[in-house]
Amino acid sequence: MLATLDWIVIVVFLVLFIGIAISFTKGAGKDLGSFFLGGRNLPWYIAGISMVATTFAADTPLAVAEIVAGKGISGNWLWWSFLAGGMLTTFFFASLWRRSGVLTEVEFIELRYSGLPAAGLRGFKALYLGVFMNLMIIGWVNVALITLLKVFFDLPYQEAFSFCAVAMLVVSIYASMSGLLGVAMSDVLQFVTAMVGCILLAYFVVGSEQIGGLSGLKKSIDPSALEFFPRIGDASSQGGAKAFTIGIGTFLAYFTMQWWASWYPGAEPGGGGYVAQRMMSAKDERHAVYATLFFQVAHYCIRPWPWILVALCAMILYPEMDPKDGFVQAMVDFLPAGLKGLLLVSFLAAYMSTISTQLNWGASYVVNDFYKRFLRPEATNEQLVLASRITTLGLMVLGMIAAYGIESISGVWGFLIEIGAGLGLVLILRWYWWRINAWSEIAATITPLLAYPIARYALGFEGLPDSPNTFFFTVGCTTIVWLAVTYFSPKQDEEHLKEFYLKVKPGGNWGPISSLTNQAGKPSQLGKLAICWLSGITMVYAILFGIGKVLFMEYSEAGIWTAIALFAFMLLNTTMRRTKIMGDDL
Repeated sequence: MLATLDWIVIVVFLVLFIGIAISFTKGAGKDLGSFFLGGRNLPWYIAGISMVATTFAADTPLAVAEIVAGKGISGNWLWWSFLAGGMLTTFFFASLWRRSGVLTEVEFIELRYSGLPAAGLRGFKALYLGVFMNLMIIGWVNVALITLLKVFFDLPYQEAFSFCAVAMLVVSIYASMSGLLGVAMSDVLQFVTAMVGCILLAYFVVGSEQIGGLSGLKKSIDPSALEFFPRIGDASSQGGAKAFTIGIGTFLAYFTMQWWASWYPGAEPGGGGYVAQRMMSAKDERHAVYATLFFQVAHYCIRPWPWILVALCAMILYPEMDPKDGFVQAMVDFLPAGLKGLLLVSFLAAYMSTISTQLNWGASYVVNDFYKRFLRPEATNEQLVLASRITTLGLMVLGMIAAYGIESISGVWGFLIEIGAGLGLVLILRWYWWRINAWSEIAATITPLLAYPIARYALGFEGLPDSPNTFFFTVGCTTIVWLAVTYFSPKQDEEHLKEFYLKVKPGGNWGPISSLTNQAGKPSQLGKLAICWLSGITMVYAILFGIGKVLFMEYSEAGIWTAIALFAFMLLNTTMRRTKIMGDDL
């Protein structure tokens, strides 16, 4: 299966990954800020690459293969539609997160809100996000690696599971030793390795005799599978077309609601999770903004096309095989010695970068926002770092257990979108509307957990990606509930809100609070930020589609998309210079 050269490549790269991470062990042990935020001194390119590396795990290409096989290229709008939320984070929130000075997203709750409700919400979210949600993510990433190992080495499930357990143990050991700085630095090499491996795989598979290059691929596959945009209408009337065909309601759910209404790991409206962690670890606000902007470009433009091309080829080469297995089988069948080892290690690199971040991020919530906040507030830095390392190892064990219950990777993606439906707007407005309080966020967090099961099982509604019924129901219920709770619950303490306002300097509807400070009457930046947001979205989509048109040799359309991207970039660059989102003259 693997030649001696392959094994040499694998060993060399694994030693490099682990060595880079462990070399930062000494600095990680100083305090929680060093362990979980790398001393708040990451340059934008390290923080940005680390964000992208985290979202690129062994599961990602396989989930894309599932999507493309079932719905064609346009099925990727399931996650492409999150770009608007990502750009919102870049221009409206990145500088605010860095300015807040908190250690974790969950710690922000008690910076923004006050009293017992804020403390309760912080404790709940520390365990809900740091353990439950985190384990779901770790679980599906493990499932992807197990799938890869099963097909690549023709192993039974238990043996593949055992290999995955060993890999996760190795990752958890170096993540528990090196903290975020070691994780982020190793992410850089891991991301470059993973992307090079996937690009080489696409090159060899597309160029094979069976496919016959890009022209052969276009001739061999249903043209509707190559469409970039979903069709609007009744799927039954499309004559078996492979394109993603959706009704007008689903279209509206994807393009006008999902990006702001849903909480989703890595695409939280307003920022959050490991994205917020990287923004808070950046050197300053300027670096936080640039890191997040780079993340959006790399996440949507650089990564997808090699995966999509291999997924399309796998549909032709292995029509009867599970799409995930077909993607891996292409690795086995078409890569020469040496490159086969490089691609395998690239998937291991993607796996390692995601798992190391998830373990570090989850441990930060458990230790900083539960253990330190509620159980051991008097703990020393040494005790807290030790607790962080033990928690990292504990999450590793639970993550392997979680892998048993997951069958479909893309199915978990859809499930997470549904159970966070309606929460997103609160996460956005808590920065820009003074009236939002802890009870608002509590209501918006809990209501989807109740509304989604009612819609799906009591009312029999279908869910995303095929139908928006559960999504609309959950968003509607959640929005009504949290708005009602906001207006009928007590207002937050004015002094607490004043301290928050002076520290973070948010824009928007803070009139009653700003009037208590010397900040009242300052001009709003929201209009300029909106231009940055729209031009950023336009630029990234234009680059994404322009690259696709070049790959499929549709050069006139590629030229149009390129022109749009250049215009959007110039508008974005000009407008950004006129804003104060990067810490200038605040």
